[in-house]
Amino acid sequence: MSETTPCLNCGACCATFRVSFYWGETDSAQEGGVPSHLTEQISPHLSCMQGTNQPEPRCVSLMGSVGGAVRCNIYEQRSSACREFPYHGEGGQESPHCQRARARHGLPPLPNPEHPDLVPVVAA
Repeated sequence: MSETTPCLNCGACCATFRVSFYWGETDSAQEGGVPSHLTEQISPHLSCMQGTNQPEPRCVSLMGSVGGAVRCNIYEQRSSACREFPYHGEGGQESPHCQRARARHGLPPLPNPEHPDLVPVVAA
């Protein structure tokens, strides 16, 4: 990650949401794509990362403990779903999905990017 993000010690999104994307993003369709052996097909046109299509999701590529030091094992080959998921504070914007994922794992909410002195209230 080129800038400092809360993602490097969080990983909650990778253990909260299904990571689904067009199957054509896999390395079976394009060189350098998402490693297909780490995916599962969920429809004729959609794949998802293994482990994320479960009641208690956790991406197979997430290394480390949620809320501790984490990293994506395939960061440079990650899907568009991962590339486009905004972390809270990215570009000065709030991300309710990021905050919800953090709350699900018992992590404190991140401060409002426009008003860092205000403590956000997040519904779990």
